[in-house]
This record gives sequence, C-alpha cells and structure tokens, in this order.
Amino acid sequence: MAEIPVISNRILHGMPAFIRGEIGQKALLQANRAIGFDLELTEGENCFIPHVAVIRFIEAAARAAGDANFGVLMAPMMNVANYGSYGRYVLGAGTLGQAIGRAISSLRFHSTDDRMSVSVVGDEVRYSYVFALAGYAGYANVGFAAAGVLLSLFRAYLPRDWRPLRIELDTDRPRQAVLLEDIFQCPVHFNAPAVTVVMERRHLSAGPRHVAWAIVTIEDVARDRRGGAPRDLLDVIMEQIRAQVLTGSVSIDSAAQVTDTSVRTLQRELNRAGTDFRSLATAVRVQRATELLRDRNGSITRVAAELGYSSPANFARAFRKATGNGPKDFRSAITVQTPRSTRCDTQSFEEFNCGLDAAFPR
Repeated sequence: MAEIPVISNRILHGMPAFIRGEIGQKALLQANRAIGFDLELTEGENCFIPHVAVIRFIEAAARAAGDANFGVLMAPMMNVANYGSYGRYVLGAGTLGQAIGRAISSLRFHSTDDRMSVSVVGDEVRYSYVFALAGYAGYANVGFAAAGVLLSLFRAYLPRDWRPLRIELDTDRPRQAVLLEDIFQCPVHFNAPAVTVVMERRHLSAGPRHVAWAIVTIEDVARDRRGGAPRDLLDVIMEQIRAQVLTGSVSIDSAAQVTDTSVRTLQRELNRAGTDFRSLATAVRVQRATELLRDRNGSITRVAAELGYSSPANFARAFRKATGNGPKDFRSAITVQTPRSTRCDTQSFEEFNCGLDAAFPR
C-alpha cells in the first residue's frame, strides 16, 4: 500500500464555523460526511489527517455552496498563526526571512510529502509550496487556499498596504480568474509548478508587526508533533481512529474512505502488519477512556457516550476486557491509591497505559 500523505488538521482551523455561517449547517454536515468524522470536534486537538481528506472536505463544501471557486473565498481567512506550535514557531522569528526559513525547516512536523522552498533571483524572492496531492481531482480550491496561507506569513511582517509582485498557482486558469486578482490584489499566473508568492528581496529583513506570544522553540514543535507527522501505515490509521474517537463514531469504512483506499485493502494491509482495525480501535478507545476517567469531570455514562459506545454497560464490558477492571474500579483505585499499587491483571494501570503509549504513541 502506497504511503498516505497526512497534514495537520489545524490547516482547516475555523473552516467548520465559516461553512456553517456562509453556507449553512447542511453544507457542514455534507463536508463532514465526506471525510467520515466531525472536523469541528477535533479542532482543539492536534491530529493529522490525510491530504485527500482535506480535498474532499473542501470539495464537498464547494458543491454545497454551488461555487467551483470556493477556495477563493477561503483564502483571506487562511492564517499560519492558527497552526498551533508550528505556526507560533514560524511567526516567532525575528525577520520575515527567518520566518520563511523556519517554515521550511520545520515542515516535517506539520505534514508529510509536502515541499516548501525559497529562492532569490535578482531583486525578487520566490516563496513556494507544493501540496502532496497537487493535481489530484478537486485540488484547485486547496491551491487557492494555500496561497492565502503563504500570504498570511508575509502580512505578519509587512505593512498593511503591502502587495506581492505576483502570485503563481499550480492550477488551471479558472473561468473567474479576476476574482483571484481581486482577493490577492496582485497579478495571478496559472499552470505554475508550485504555489508561489513573489516579493521584493528587501522585505526579507522586515521585523514582525506584533509580538503576541511566548518564545516557541523547534523542540516545542517536535514535542507537540511527537517527532513529526506520521508516515507508517499503522500510525496514519491510528491518527484516523483517534480523530474518530474524539467525535464519538469509529468506522473502518470511514477510515478507508479518508485514506483513499478500500476496506478490503485496508484490512489486508493491517493483517500484514500483524493487527486489525478492531484491535487498533479498542486500544485507542481504552487509552482515551483512561484519560477521561482520570479527569473525573464527566460521569461514566458520559465517557461511554463520548467514546461512541451504545451504552455504559457495553463500555464497562469492553474496558474490563482490555484492562481487567471496570471503569468504576479504575476511578476508585486512582482516587485512593497511587498508580503503582493499582493493578490491571499483572500490570498496574500506569504500566498498562505506558504500554499503550509505547505501542500507539499519542
């Protein structure tokens, strides 16, 4: 099975609210259905989603809006500042040139198989980005939005009245190309090899317009991204299951859909890796269950519902089978005992969770 490129879910930060407000709740439901989970419920979490899911989400919204150029509307709201620790690290640079360098050097913590580069030709600087699935059916709107992201970095350092020399897009020229020039306020060229923003070289030394957050290091980004975006099939599927668990509905059909493969192929690949979807889903659910049970802010009934179980009894049965103890026993144990004295068969719950973390890192 070919490698599945993934990217941080933060690139779609704010999109669910935008779609609901501009098109309607029905459009948002259709977009969520296209990727198999409720994107809005994962916004507060750091998840990685397949590139194909990004395309399908935006395409479903575009169809609902009846606007083939929906990405043009998205472009102004795209902002690298919304990209969590990666965005804060990039925008924490002392100059625009350094920010571009940070964006390129730390891209591996944000996505897989994307490419980013910068070149200086005479008095011009070319800052380019290539989406891993550029040219994929439905990609055009993603390309328009990507230009908006690149521009957001420039605008964090340059005056409000700054305009790029031009923007180049790796898409065909749309029928209403003038809309893009109105949005980007500069000439726009099409059928380029990458999404590229071109500016004057002198701007590289520009300092940030605002300094609004604490210092973020590349080590902070690495910790937040667990060493980088997932590449291994198991890690990618675990990310999809984790996103599904956060939204309360786990389905192999949805996981196959969002990774652009068939259920049969996915099952075969997991079997080759020595596991199956049900086992992975159980591991993620139990891991999340222990987190929710430790928190103590929700009842066991609520925890069961959040994890997608049809009843508290089914949740308790699954939890006991996986850990050797029921959820009530688990809560009681962590309240009155230290983790080392709380046993799960021959393991402590602490050891059990460490084992899960080792097998399926968060």
